[in-house]
Amino acid sequence: MGYALYVAQRAGKHRDTKTLSGFGGAGVLEVIRDFRGDTFRAVYTVRFAGAVYVLHACQKKSKAGRETPRRDVELIRQRLREADRIARESER
Repeated sequence: MGYALYVAQRAGKHRDTKTLSGFGGAGVLEVIRDFRGDTFRAVYTVRFAGAVYVLHACQKKSKAGRETPRRDVELIRQRLREADRIARESER
């Protein structure tokens, strides 16, 4: 996952990265990796110039279904709003 974030910092897209649906375009992405039988996710955004904001990282707990839990989606939305605020302030 660290390497995938490094690739994002270098304006690239790692092969394990995909767009996270429900966030209006390709600005919010997730990296999904399996490790020793568990699945891990990191969600980040590249919407803001000069920065990659990691919005959430977690271990996938559900054994059925691939959908991101509602609680995690709301947390990602909240952190995306905060990243937007920080990015606007740093432009000043």
